[in-house]
Amino acid sequence: MDLISFLPRAVMQGIPLLYGSTGEILTEKSGNLNLGIPGIMYVGGICGVIGAFFYEQSTPAASMNGLLAVGIPMLCSLLGSLLMGLLYCLLTVTLRANQNVTGLALTTFGMGVANFFGVFILNGASYTAAPLAYKAFSAMIPVLSGLGVVGEVLFSYGFLAYAAIVLAVVLHWFFTRTRAGLNLRAVGENPATADAAGINVTLYKYVATCTGAAICGVGGLYYVLDYNQGIWATTGQIEALGWLAVALVIFTTWKPLNAIWGAYLFGMLYWL
Repeated sequence: MDLISFLPRAVMQGIPLLYGSTGEILTEKSGNLNLGIPGIMYVGGICGVIGAFFYEQSTPAASMNGLLAVGIPMLCSLLGSLLMGLLYCLLTVTLRANQNVTGLALTTFGMGVANFFGVFILNGASYTAAPLAYKAFSAMIPVLSGLGVVGEVLFSYGFLAYAAIVLAVVLHWFFTRTRAGLNLRAVGENPATADAAGINVTLYKYVATCTGAAICGVGGLYYVLDYNQGIWATTGQIEALGWLAVALVIFTTWKPLNAIWGAYLFGMLYWL
């Protein structure tokens, strides 16, 4: 086995898992178990691809802007997955629907919607849907990526790979060092006591779940526009990654820092 080429593949496989698991950790800290993560990752991926596709189709090649090529799919992905989280909260928090049933329904709904619009809008163009977005999302760190073996192993990834690690560290700090994080943990562990202490339980559940869904959606976006080279036609693996992300939350005992090494461990096991 070529270790130098194996490690980057394992890391790239683990990045969607890291986004999915950190988003689900944030959700579960509020007391919500969202089994709709695969569907949310699907929606995040297709919204990003469609946003990039429409931008690149409507803009002459000479006028294209790299910042917009990244910003538009990111915004579309965040909004799409955020709406999925909002739908989950409306059903489970406001209407008191069963969390497990609602999550499974969202997975089925998200997969169906994503695949329908993937075929309907891209219409056979999935292999060339967003070449500029793929180039922007997969761009390596200048200079550092050329440092031989070290550069290939540590610095040969797109910016979302490093953002995922930063996000996990920030979430750890948020849970352990901020008042809002402690309030969120209280809401998840004992909502009645948190409510008696003056904490707005409903608000915390909505914000945490919707934000967690948006983070999961970025995992789907990364898979399509970076790992899968902007190709939507072969994205059936997103569902498997979504379920693995849910399992990873339990495996890492609901700790964002553990999710970092856990995601890459899962990525290595996949390629082994």
